[in-house]
Amino acid sequence: MSTVPSQFDKAQAFRNLHDRPGGFVIPNPWDAGTARLLSSLGFKAMATTSAGLAFSLGRRDAAQNVSPDETLLNARAIVDAVPLPVSVDLENGFGHNPQDAAEAVRRAASVGAVGGSIEDASGDPLRPIYDLTLAVERVAAAVEAARALPFPFILTARAENFLYGHSNLEDTLRRLQKFQAVGADVLYAPGLSGIDAIRTVCTAVSKPVNVLAGPGYTVAELLGAGAKRISLGSGLNRVALGAFLRAAEEISTAGSFDCLKEAIPYSVLNERI
Repeated sequence: MSTVPSQFDKAQAFRNLHDRPGGFVIPNPWDAGTARLLSSLGFKAMATTSAGLAFSLGRRDAAQNVSPDETLLNARAIVDAVPLPVSVDLENGFGHNPQDAAEAVRRAASVGAVGGSIEDASGDPLRPIYDLTLAVERVAAAVEAARALPFPFILTARAENFLYGHSNLEDTLRRLQKFQAVGADVLYAPGLSGIDAIRTVCTAVSKPVNVLAGPGYTVAELLGAGAKRISLGSGLNRVALGAFLRAAEEISTAGSFDCLKEAIPYSVLNERI
C-alpha cells in the first residue's frame, strides 16, 4: 500500500529536481482533473497557472480577476489530487508591498504547496512593471518568508518585461541578477524573444532558470540553451480550449459531429482520472 508523501518529502523531491544534473518539464494543470492526468504521464512536479484558472472560471486573465482565496483553493485541490510537488503561481503576491509577497508564500505553504512564484508585474496598465528597488524588496521578503518555513520552499522570481511589451533584455538581466542576489531559488523571464535570449539569460545567472515553452522549441533545445526547468504556462489550457471551440463551432455551423472522433475514449479517461 502506497503512502502519500509528506509536505517535507515533496519539498525535498522538488529541491532535488533543481539540484541534480539535467533539467525537467514542469507542466501546468488548472484543476484537480488535469493534475491527475498529468501525474499519470510520469511528470515529476507541476505548477499552477493563473491564466488557466481564470479561463476555467469564465474570466479574463487580468489583475485581481481571481481572488487570492480562489487561487489558493485551486492550489489546494491540485495538491490534494496528486502525490507530486506543486508550485503555485502567486502572480504579484496579491498586493504591491513586500509584506504581501511574504504572506502569499506563507499562504501557499499552508495549502500544501512546496514552491511559488512572485512576479514584478504590478497590474497597473500605466506602470505595468514595478520599479527595480520595489521589485527586489518584494522578492527579498518572499525569500525571507520561504526560509522561515520548516521545509525547503522553492521561490521563483519572475521578471515580466517581455510579457508587457518591454523587450529590454539588459533590464531583465539586471532584475534577475538582483533577484538572485537576494536569494531567489529559480529565475524566470517569460516571453523571451528567441533561443539566443534564453541562452543569454541562462549564462548571466548561476541559479536555475525556468523557461516558458512555445511552438518551435524542443525540450532538448531549451535544455541545451541552459534551462533547468521548462514550464508551459497556460499553453495546455489553451490547447484544450482550442479543441473545445473547434469542435463546438463544427457542431454549431456545420451541424456535424465528426469532431467527436477526436475525443479520448470514456474508459481511458475514466481510468486515467
